[in-house]
Amino acid sequence: MNKRKFDLQLFSSDWYPVNPLVDSELQTDVTGVTAPDEGKIAHLEWTAAQAAAASTTGVHAAVTDNGASQTITTGITNPPCPRNITATAGGTAGDIAAVQVIVTGTNMLDETITETLPAFTADTAGTVTGSKAFKTVTSVVIPAHSGTGATTAIGYGDKLGLPYLLTDNNLLKTHLNHVLEGTAATIAMSATAIESNTIDLNSALNGTAVDAYLIV
Repeated sequence: MNKRKFDLQLFSSDWYPVNPLVDSELQTDVTGVTAPDEGKIAHLEWTAAQAAAASTTGVHAAVTDNGASQTITTGITNPPCPRNITATAGGTAGDIAAVQVIVTGTNMLDETITETLPAFTADTAGTVTGSKAFKTVTSVVIPAHSGTGATTAIGYGDKLGLPYLLTDNNLLKTHLNHVLEGTAATIAMSATAIESNTIDLNSALNGTAVDAYLIV
């Protein structure tokens, strides 16, 4: 093997796939002025199964209050892909307390993460929505409600996890079932926590494919 062929193979091995974090300057029409970064367009895809409609019981069926805090570690189903987690209070409305469910699991990097969901509204059935994208759910802590007629179910919402640490919203467009969304999706960004980077389409997910195009 000659040196040139070896060098090319080494370069290919080290640089595939393309690393968007490695700067590549672009020329402009003004001598001496360059664009400091060459942007790449990432085409992100979610299958119909991954983009299943939000489900209030998709992670765990409703748990009946027993007068004490409960830690749930069995009977858990993971979201179909990294998605945000929801909790739904039901049963006897007057027994529902303004408690906060705590979810523990992993993110896209298989790191352990925890999120305390927003508090329920006392005496009111309803759903609260988390913001972090969980790849897996390993345990759920459900504090005691005001009475044993209350129930709590755990599900997943419409926010899809993004595989990038973002500092800017560089979303170009999104498609649901191969139809361009007329209203831009909502992007949540974090430069340090991968689970806090999510995309929430204007339309509700409905079990059809999602495509997003993002400059990275």
